[in-house]
This record gives sequence, structure tokens and C-alpha cells, in this order.
Amino acid sequence: MTIEEITEQIVEEFSVFDEWLDKYEYLIETGRQLPAIDEEAKTADNLIEGCQSRVWLDCKERDGRLWFSADSDAVITKGIISLLIRVFDGQKPEDIVAADLSFIDRIGLRDNLSPTRANGLHSMITKIKAYALAFLQKEEDEQK
Repeated sequence: MTIEEITEQIVEEFSVFDEWLDKYEYLIETGRQLPAIDEEAKTADNLIEGCQSRVWLDCKERDGRLWFSADSDAVITKGIISLLIRVFDGQKPEDIVAADLSFIDRIGLRDNLSPTRANGLHSMITKIKAYALAFLQKEEDEQK
């Protein structure tokens, strides 16, 4: 599926809920379903700066696509990173860099996060896009 298709699916899923408490519960459940990250990936390099809680994000490249795994010590934050992984996992780096993330506002997530969690969300997105940019730069350097 494309990033756009996945984000539309997420918007539809969140539209089922009228109350933000229900959306938080759904987000927490989403985080619980996140596959465990390898313990050896819980390194300082994979720790996302700017998050109130600890969030680790690991990225591997296979066949020109990026594959992510993550974990957090906070349930809502784990739900947030699981949503982002759902969107970006297995995508091409150029698609990740160009991705329209308006779905975050469309589901009301940004408006319903505390300032520290909103900052963490921004840091997660920045780290994911940084992985994609680094891969594209590496490809460009190899072609020279």
C-alpha cells in the first residue's frame, strides 16, 4: 500500500470514535500490537531526542525500502510511534521524504497531545525522515 492509502485508512479508523478518550484507547491498543524491537537496537543512537519518554527507533534498508522497528516506555507514545511505523514501514526513502502527513491533523492527534508529546511526535517524524534522507544521500554518493 502507498503512504496515502495507509494514512486514509488511519483517518477512517479514527473517524469511528467521537470522543478523544476512545481515540486514546485505540492509540494505546495500536501500541500494544507493535512488534517488539530487538533489545540490541535499544541503543543511544536509536533513542529519539526531544521525547519526554524514551523512544527507540531502528531502521534497516532492504531492496531499496526502509523497515522500521520501535519501542517506548510510555503507552501513548508507543501508540504514536506504532502509527508512524504503520505509515512508513516498507516504503521507499523518496516517498518517506515527500510524504504528506496531514492525517495527523485530520485525526486530531496533534491538537490532543500535550506540548511535550507533540514535540515528541515532531521528533519521531524528523528521525524517520532523517533515516530516509541519509539513505538517499548514501545512494547518491555511491552513484558518483
